[in-house]
Amino acid sequence: MTGSLSARQAAHSPPASAPALAPAAAVVPSLRARSLFAPIDAGGRAETVARRLIQAIRLGLLLDGERLPAESTLAGQFGVSPVTLREALATLRSMGLVETRRGRGGGSFVRAPQEPQPVRLERPLRLLSPHELQDIGDHRAAVAGAAAKLAAERALGGDVTTLRGHIDRLHHARTLTERRRADARIHIEIAAAAQSPRLTRQEMDLWSEVGDLIWLPVTEAQAPAVAGEHEALIDAIESQRPEHARLLAERHVLAETERLLALRLRLPAQ
Repeated sequence: MTGSLSARQAAHSPPASAPALAPAAAVVPSLRARSLFAPIDAGGRAETVARRLIQAIRLGLLLDGERLPAESTLAGQFGVSPVTLREALATLRSMGLVETRRGRGGGSFVRAPQEPQPVRLERPLRLLSPHELQDIGDHRAAVAGAAAKLAAERALGGDVTTLRGHIDRLHHARTLTERRRADARIHIEIAAAAQSPRLTRQEMDLWSEVGDLIWLPVTEAQAPAVAGEHEALIDAIESQRPEHARLLAERHVLAETERLLALRLRLPAQ
């Protein structure tokens, strides 16, 4: 995916109501496919294609059970040869992120990432100093705030409906992976509703950098309140209150940063 990603196309992708496999006929909509699978640079390699697909799956832009376009179509959208595309899909199959089915109704279907053990996520958290965590948090707050403000000014009714569908996913999520993917999708969709490809790209990059850690310090008792913060934010966007939406988004991200910093400082020295 590139900086030319169409935010309006990404904003209108349909929400999923459950992590179960979708019917074989449920394919990725063509408009969203064009934004998710934009052509890569000339001479693109299988590793680049695989990296883009992995990012889309990890961020919840491709949902569990969604069928990817046919190999020839997907290769054309990426601007690579079918051989290169097949190499990339083989990488994803080896990681358990894609399942290929043969025969009628077959194809390549997305599988959600496996649930990580919290103790395994502590290692990447240790690699980030408190100063780095704060700096990333400040960057995230600035991007999320700007996106929320613009979304309150520019979002259409369909955008809000899409956002509420993903909030429903967040409310029903029960695992760290489900919550992280639903949360990331909400913030990326807000940037898309702002009609800003650059903000959308930045949200995607920031969630790829620290998204695995966001829900690590959140307890089961805290989860409903955190999900409620997203609901209040969408209310502000729907009611077209730009400054209030910006403030809520910034407060939400800064609270996430404070939880991560507190957990980072509690980790025993090694």
